[in-house]
Amino acid sequence: MNVNILGIPMDLGAGRRGVDMGPSALRNAHLASKLRGLGHTVCDLGDVPVALPETLDKHASAGLVFLDPILEACRVTAERVAALPDDVFPITLGGDHSVSMGTVTGNMLRGGTGERTGLIWVDAHTDYNTPETSPSGNIHGMPVAHLTGLGDPSLAGLGGGQILRPEDIVMIGIRSVDASERELLREVGIKAYTMKDVDQLGITRITEETLERLSDVRRLHVSFDADALDPSVAPGVGTPVPGGLTYREGHLLMELLSESGRATSLDIVEVNPVLDTRNQTAEVMVGMAASLLGQRIL
Repeated sequence: MNVNILGIPMDLGAGRRGVDMGPSALRNAHLASKLRGLGHTVCDLGDVPVALPETLDKHASAGLVFLDPILEACRVTAERVAALPDDVFPITLGGDHSVSMGTVTGNMLRGGTGERTGLIWVDAHTDYNTPETSPSGNIHGMPVAHLTGLGDPSLAGLGGGQILRPEDIVMIGIRSVDASERELLREVGIKAYTMKDVDQLGITRITEETLERLSDVRRLHVSFDADALDPSVAPGVGTPVPGGLTYREGHLLMELLSESGRATSLDIVEVNPVLDTRNQTAEVMVGMAASLLGQRIL
């Protein structure tokens, strides 16, 4: 498989500093060599340019902090991902989870036709706030809402009219949801598996149900936030929530998705080396990527 790596060192959508170093941490955890060892051809495309917070005035425009530079970085990201050949598997490295507005949009637009795309959102949070409901104005808590056409028109319009259908989104590992997000999710009908569901059903059944629900999409994008994992496994995140996916649950999810042959692109986001211990979180997330791209125990 041809794998292209693209970094988006975005540190604008979150409330804590450090995730802009996430792409470097993941590269230093030997992402490319790990994938080459699995037989893939790997090309690192470098990083999308992103403005530094220190060079900007921190003010909220229409309830959104750093709207313009985030919009520009996501626009460039979408253009670069959309231009990739159809036989390439993109791995996009955040940065905070607001980068997914660019990565998912770019994957939807690959080939220039606006392919119907499914989204598997592996995260402790639903990230389904809008500027009106967000308690902080931080955009990393809003990307899924914008991908479905809600919220700020400029962010929601990145796809030029192409948006994700709510029925084509499945969330896994959820355990921190604002009241307003809960109401919106119910209204639009997004399927979300909470950690209670993980405990009751198990990852195998959840993955089977997810793939069945998304059986009609041509492209399947996996967006994996490091905070979906329990903080004991992935301590280097800005918004840790206890009670997350275990190391084996994370790998099993990736292994089952790999066996399905359905995944066509991957985000790894919210790795914060400033808060990490000896690059543990980056190394764990590189292992998750390897499992999605074919690593097996035997």
